[in-house]
Amino acid sequence: MILGNVPSVLVIQTDAVSAIVYVVSQWIAVIVNVMLGVILIARLHVMYQQSRRMLVFLVVIFSAVQISSGVMIAFVNSHMTWENFILSDNQICGRDGGKQLMIFMTWILGIVWEVIALCLAAWIAVKHFRELRRLRPSRGSTMEDCFTVLIKTHMFYFASFIAVSSLELIAQEVPAIFDWNSAASVIYSVIFQIAEVVQMFVLGPRLILGLREYHAKLVANSDAASGMSSIAFQERIHISTSNGV
Repeated sequence: MILGNVPSVLVIQTDAVSAIVYVVSQWIAVIVNVMLGVILIARLHVMYQQSRRMLVFLVVIFSAVQISSGVMIAFVNSHMTWENFILSDNQICGRDGGKQLMIFMTWILGIVWEVIALCLAAWIAVKHFRELRRLRPSRGSTMEDCFTVLIKTHMFYFASFIAVSSLELIAQEVPAIFDWNSAASVIYSVIFQIAEVVQMFVLGPRLILGLREYHAKLVANSDAASGMSSIAFQERIHISTSNGV
């Protein structure tokens, strides 16, 4: 991303290299989002008590979305042309062509998948919380429930994805945003790239790290509880021995 957006980098001043850098950055984003989708499927599979039907449903929907998006991205990249232009005395290679409607559709498909995943997660979480309230109306939980962790990290990730998607869709609908002679367009592009990095490489890994932290708390609490039991057991042994003497 840095190579594709820093005018002073000489390596991107040829059409061929610029095209390679752009295509590689596009497919890296696709691969990372596929990995994040697999993580979401695994989480939903667990939340639905490892239901085989739910797993098949999620895999089919996700595969259809990703295959369709991959085909459209490949088609757009193959029909994209590059041209040189001068910006602030720097030679830059800019892209032109491609099917904007297809790029628009890839983001729409991604939003559809994320909405489906969010709705499924919210539905099972609501059912879970209702069941807990019915079974334990007067019993408070000392630790955060696992479903709470799952839905919380899912909501943060979903919000970030919607933000990135909205920025991209606005850029597709307003061509003036890609006018590099405007300072506003440069600022908009920087904001979009920062949001995209946060979504994929910060909040995406939080889908796993949040659960690892929750598990670490469970282990720490269980160790503390077992330690207290061990101390109490030793005290009881000591007292019984002294009484025997």
